[in-house]
Amino acid sequence: MFSKACEYAIRASIFIAKNSFESRRVSPKKISEEINSPQAFTAKILQALVKYNIVNSVKGAYGGFEINKEDISKIKLLQIVQAIDGEKTFKGCALGLEACNEEHPCPLHDKFKDVRNDLKDMLEHTSLEELALDLKSGSAFLKV
Repeated sequence: MFSKACEYAIRASIFIAKNSFESRRVSPKKISEEINSPQAFTAKILQALVKYNIVNSVKGAYGGFEINKEDISKIKLLQIVQAIDGEKTFKGCALGLEACNEEHPCPLHDKFKDVRNDLKDMLEHTSLEELALDLKSGSAFLKV
């Protein structure tokens, strides 16, 4: 459903949010280790998250990535998905056909439209805060 970059962006955002609750900034190296992502790829993803104001980058000896505590509850997963994958998650054909639409549907068009709408609804109503708190409490994990 999501690109690999988007999966890593969601994981990175959750990890950064968890650490931000504890007033800790995290380095790109630590993030890539915790989300099992190549470091160079993680750095590109983090740049995009900074560009879309999802995470903050602080330079210097005590630098790293963080999210303002008061913003964590306001950030929805939809913002992360749109920052990395754009709208293709919600508009693309389930079978990858270019000409799939209401007038010329693929065999999965109507069923997949419902799945996409449910996914978008879940992303719109899921905050980074609830996922970071699940991680913090140990009821969820990012790495096996």
